Amino acid sequence: MRTLLLALLALVAGCTTPQERAASMQAEMDRMVQAYGPACVRLGYTAQTDAWRNCVLHLSTKDDIQRYAYSYPPYYFGGFPHSRWGPW
Repeated sequence: MRTLLLALLALVAGCTTPQERAASMQAEMDRMVQAYGPACVRLGYTAQTDAWRNCVLHLSTKDDIQRYAYSYPPYYFGGFPHSRWGPW
């Protein structure tokens, strides 16, 4: 469902102006800062520094990987199970 939404947004993004895309990206960054910023501060990073922003991006990426890891069949990540081409 979310993949369909992202695909639809990608199609719509082609019809938007650069200013609209920038506003959308800013809204996404604001959401990430609100969600992961406090955790990075608790981890010891000073807010609004480059290291803190890097922490926010890493936590967001980690969350995305965990959320979407099971959305794709295993052959997208290195091969079929029990094959000589895959890690299994």
